[in-house]
Amino acid sequence: MFSFETGHALYGYDGKCRNVHGHSYKLSVTVIGTPIDDPNHVKYGMVIDFGDLKKIVKEEIVDVFDHATVFNKNTPHVELAKELQQRGHNVLLVNYQPTSEMMVIDFAKKIKARLPEQIALHSLKLQETESSYASWFAAENDS
Repeated sequence: MFSFETGHALYGYDGKCRNVHGHSYKLSVTVIGTPIDDPNHVKYGMVIDFGDLKKIVKEEIVDVFDHATVFNKNTPHVELAKELQQRGHNVLLVNYQPTSEMMVIDFAKKIKARLPEQIALHSLKLQETESSYASWFAAENDS
């Protein structure tokens, strides 16, 4: 479980979320693999060292998105983003509408790219509020 604070705005949305606002996100990460069965291996009995997994998620997601504001760079929000950047704000420009659904897809790609070959990403859950979240499952997304 990982936590980070991120702002965003949904360009073209017909509700309140078209305005810049933020969330206290919680990201749950589940990986699968076979535990190491060599009793002489320093990681004996582990699928992956939790410290190694934490390092990947921290570098790829938490350190990047925490206290940043995310905008779809393919919308007029890019002008607002430039203004905020000029004023010293941490702004991320992405190629998608920064909804939880699209963010979790982006996060899956980033995490999968860093996992050791014998470890697979099984699922992610990105919780935006106590009652709203998006889930990603490898079984539904991998070919």
